[in-house]
Amino acid sequence: MITDTYNRVHNYLRISLTDNCNLRCFYCMPEEDYEFTPSAKLMQVDEIEAIAKIFVAQGVNKIRLTGGEPLVRKGADEIILRLSKLPVNLTLTTNATRLHEFVDVLEQANVRSLNISLDTLQPEKFQLITRRNLFDKVFENIHLLINKNFHVKVNVVVMKGLNDNEINDFIEWTKDTNVHVRFIEFMPFESNRWTSNKVFTLKEMLETIAKKYKIITLQNDVHDTAKNYKIENHTGTFAVISTMSAPFCSGCNRMRLTADGKMKNCLFSKKETDLLTAFRNGEDILPLIYKSILSKEKELGGQFTTDFKNIHTENLHNRSMISIGG
Repeated sequence: MITDTYNRVHNYLRISLTDNCNLRCFYCMPEEDYEFTPSAKLMQVDEIEAIAKIFVAQGVNKIRLTGGEPLVRKGADEIILRLSKLPVNLTLTTNATRLHEFVDVLEQANVRSLNISLDTLQPEKFQLITRRNLFDKVFENIHLLINKNFHVKVNVVVMKGLNDNEINDFIEWTKDTNVHVRFIEFMPFESNRWTSNKVFTLKEMLETIAKKYKIITLQNDVHDTAKNYKIENHTGTFAVISTMSAPFCSGCNRMRLTADGKMKNCLFSKKETDLLTAFRNGEDILPLIYKSILSKEKELGGQFTTDFKNIHTENLHNRSMISIGG
């Protein structure tokens, strides 16, 4: 078992397949002409499988594939099918633009749950946020998966003044559709234009929803990143990921592997551990994994607190979201 100094057992590995993406969301990707990692510096298919097996041997029983956009990675189908043979719950986070091309692969790999990023239900605003005109394809693919009985979670990064006025539109979507909406507080990363006055908090979200709906609180698991709710008589559910105002670090069981093979013990950690170079040199990477976890901070990478109004982003040391992996 991979355990840190706060007795948190880490059994959940998030693997980024690429830092490439076919959308250009401003809060994730610093610039339109972002320079992606060359293919040779990415973990190759065999390396992803071999490194994943090392983590699984240490108790990892859930793997999530992320990006960038994982489904633009060459060989994504092969990676999914190989990892599906491991004794893990395999899932992925995607922007859904290419999901229609991978439905058969996902079904063959027994991937039944996906997280899909969608920050607005308005096509014009989607193009503003993503800088791409692909709303109809994303929305169509979400319903394609729902109709095939996949468990679909829709991730909505809520930003004050941009899409906070759509919160109840998303809630209304859950009335007759078996979709599980997850509102995410806006988080600071390198060059993502974060400011504290753009953060729409858990409290503000619940107050907004309660003005129109009766909220039912659902049970949460100790490892849940989201606080789960539903609306009376609605088919779907909703949740809030309150990283900024009410973090969930005490139950954290997650580790991250970037597309270029660096291990991050926290989304906000300053330091990374280069597993890929060591692996390619024939070294035993297990001591590196344990050393990384033993250095994990108590919360939020040790970089800030819930007093987010006093965060100075120039003092934060981290990658952009797209190069970390969602």
